[in-house]
Amino acid sequence: MKTIALTLALALGSSGAALAQSDSHRALTEAQVRAHLQDQGYSHIDDLKFKHGMWHADARSGNGEHVDLRIDPVSGKAYADEQKVSRLGKDDVRASLASAGYTDVHDVEFDDGVWQAKAENSAGKDVKLTIDPDTGKVIGTDD
Repeated sequence: MKTIALTLALALGSSGAALAQSDSHRALTEAQVRAHLQDQGYSHIDDLKFKHGMWHADARSGNGEHVDLRIDPVSGKAYADEQKVSRLGKDDVRASLASAGYTDVHDVEFDDGVWQAKAENSAGKDVKLTIDPDTGKVIGTDD
């Protein structure tokens, strides 16, 4: 089965990489993301696109406000751009990334409701990361 998934991923290029991952790390489909957003109280979900390692959408929050969202591609958790506060500080984010195996962590900034950073992954490749503002978990990677 892994051989078939790997062959398919290679045939599809980087867009098929999620197919070769284990079920616990597979990106959600567009329909699944819509369902997760509705479960979180969002409506009028528009412009749902997968880019920069995450899902992005425009929607209405439960109180009717227009929000831009970044959505964790695995869990479906939404991060609204108007969130201005994080429980973590820059040092917390750096420590979390270091414990996850990232090195040369730099350009750590809180922006649009999530942390952003640049780092080197365990394979030595430079990556841009999107980090959960409450847990420090990497929720998006853009190579």
